[in-house]
Amino acid sequence: MDIDDLPSFGAPPRLAEILSATGLKKLYPPQEAAVREGLLKSGGSFVISAPTASGKTLIAEMAALSVFLRKAGKVIYLVPLRALAREKYEEFTRKYRAAGMRVVQSTGDFDSEGPWLARADMIICTNEKLDSLIRHRAEWLGHAGLIVADEVHLLGDGHRGPTLEVILTRLRYLNPRIKVLALSATIPNCLEIAEWLGAALVESDWRPVPLREGVYFNGAAIFNDGAVDWVPPGSGLDALDLALETIRQGGQALIFVGTRKSAEALAKKSLPYVQALLEQTETEGLSRLQQKILDTTAEPTRLCKKLAECAAAGAAFHHAGIIYAQRKLIEDAFRENRIKLLASTTTLAMGLNLPSRRVIIRDWWRYEPGFGMQPIPVIEARQMSGRAGRPGYDKFGEAIMIAKNKRDEQRLFEQYIKGEPEKIESRLGNAPALRTHILASVAGMFTTDIDELMEFLGRTFFAHQSGSGHLSPIARDIIEFLSEQGMIKEDANGGFRATRFGHRVSELYIDPLSAVIIRDALATPKAKTPFPVFHMLARTPDMMRLPVRKKDRDEMMEVFSVHAPSLLLPDEDIYLTEDILSELKTASVLMQWVLEMPEEKIVNHFGIGPGDLRTLVELADWLLYSSQEICKVLGPKEAVKGLGAARVRVNYGVKEELLPLVGLRGIGRVRARALFDAGFPGLEDIGRAGAEELARIPGIGETIAQDIKKQVLK
Repeated sequence: MDIDDLPSFGAPPRLAEILSATGLKKLYPPQEAAVREGLLKSGGSFVISAPTASGKTLIAEMAALSVFLRKAGKVIYLVPLRALAREKYEEFTRKYRAAGMRVVQSTGDFDSEGPWLARADMIICTNEKLDSLIRHRAEWLGHAGLIVADEVHLLGDGHRGPTLEVILTRLRYLNPRIKVLALSATIPNCLEIAEWLGAALVESDWRPVPLREGVYFNGAAIFNDGAVDWVPPGSGLDALDLALETIRQGGQALIFVGTRKSAEALAKKSLPYVQALLEQTETEGLSRLQQKILDTTAEPTRLCKKLAECAAAGAAFHHAGIIYAQRKLIEDAFRENRIKLLASTTTLAMGLNLPSRRVIIRDWWRYEPGFGMQPIPVIEARQMSGRAGRPGYDKFGEAIMIAKNKRDEQRLFEQYIKGEPEKIESRLGNAPALRTHILASVAGMFTTDIDELMEFLGRTFFAHQSGSGHLSPIARDIIEFLSEQGMIKEDANGGFRATRFGHRVSELYIDPLSAVIIRDALATPKAKTPFPVFHMLARTPDMMRLPVRKKDRDEMMEVFSVHAPSLLLPDEDIYLTEDILSELKTASVLMQWVLEMPEEKIVNHFGIGPGDLRTLVELADWLLYSSQEICKVLGPKEAVKGLGAARVRVNYGVKEELLPLVGLRGIGRVRARALFDAGFPGLEDIGRAGAEELARIPGIGETIAQDIKKQVLK
């Protein structure tokens, strides 16, 4: 279908013109099918189920432009990851700014109703951010005309699924006329999701670049179309040999492995082989990329240096232990075909537009706590395979799984190549998933008694699949818990409302159980020094807890013996369980960070990545802020100031003596320490010094010296 034909199918004026300005001329088959089903007309919800790279995003763009041009309300574009929000924001802004569409992204600050978002036509946000905005009853939400739910098959994800399910239920509950467009990978029960949403279903198995899937064993990759690719050993690693063959043919290779160390080791091993295949001009550009990676942090760690070294040779690794700025540089370089080989954990399997000619799934077993090593789900393998094939560059894409023996070869063909992906099941039916959402429902006055609550829960995907009978006893137990903890009040007629405490907890976007742990801890005299406070944070379900290695155990037992009198542990917790050791390790990392242990030493000593440290710092900041707000409501109010100082220390990773200095723009932990040690412990000292004297301090320099002088003298 030509885009000039769109007016015949209900498209508003200017839609074809705007799309044409982006270079679009024809629609892909799934896009045409959606248009013929009425996508561009007013009203009507849709579920689009199609493979990766089949054009689902453009379907969402056409629907969004139709709403925008008709002035039929705001568009909310939901994504599961911040990185994906950034990618969509950059893409849509570039394409539609000239058309007058105001596109914004909002992914952080869970304690705001985002009034500035009222000026936008399209708001791109994570599921959690939209949930927070609903809790704050942002007025502009009433003007939403379309909600796009990208990666809607994540309803089956235990971590992200319940939030996505509740916000879709909530928005449809509050505004039955809102148009929903849900985008999904190919799954068996997409019709069930469409029925739940009251939506038309558009299914397609078409891809712009045909995908061949196969299994590699003993030198041969056998594909599902009968083709055989012989790849003789060369490097000693099957995955690397498969990747190098693709690079020699002008393509890129993406290798999925099971652990961070595996990703790093494979990229490192590939360096001489990949580098030998680069042109001189490519090598020069990669040298600049190497320096950019090193420049992302004032304290380059060993991991940072390793990543920079790999990138300079045209190879790289990608996992959650790498800081965000470095991951973005690698992602952009891979999109631009400068990085030829990328070894990654599953961080790249979801959403991000990083196609490669060949995808290699080396590790298809994964450790699951409580279950041991388990094969990865078929749908996850399909998500990985969907990265294969670069539109505009490749005539076909290849996804290859690696077998270690003949039995595995047969199993991979039957289970993953020929098998169906798993049915998506709601993950809402448990107390931890429901607890925060039930409080939000009461605090937002969306439900005022048990009957209204059950009516709402009866509209969820869980109830659509399994009925609401299972949810009733869980919901009643949660209401009882919230009542006992002083977050809601029940009246004699069975109604309930949130207390001031309950309202604030819901707005802060923390688990009610986290609020209880924080409230009880701060009510004791123990929570006066940093370590007990950090341990308090580590005990909350909202904090990431670090796994305990064998080499950590003795150290954590020593930490326990030193801090036992001040720890915020219930009396019955006399045994050092794995959970308690994990809490102690998490608190210890934060403690060493604020004691100014160098980042490199922290990540090496505790066996974590720089990205993990940044995540811990971010979560600790959020929970410390929440602790301050809880103290303002319940007391002790004298703790607010101390928690505020702890927040600053956590944000910058400094001892208390550096707090005045890190308040200066451009001064982080390294420069603040350099100033302090050079005899400038306070702002008055800096004010009395000359800029030339300050510039001689290591890490300061003339520009920064002039800037901090201006700040101090204001």
